[in-house]
Amino acid sequence: MAVPKFRTSKARSRRRRSINMRISVPSLITCFNCGNKVVRHRICPKCGFYKGSQIIEPKVVS
Repeated sequence: MAVPKFRTSKARSRRRRSINMRISVPSLITCFNCGNKVVRHRICPKCGFYKGSQIIEPKVVS
């Protein structure tokens, strides 16, 4: 059975683990109605449209 000759340093093991723990950036698409950047499969917060139909009334900022 293989036995490590030297101890793995904290930096080396943490570097190896950090590659798999990396947070992925959410993919953004442009809203077909207003052109705002929106997370996929979500209602556009600016205009309230999803898949070409109005789902919610947008909040009016005054």
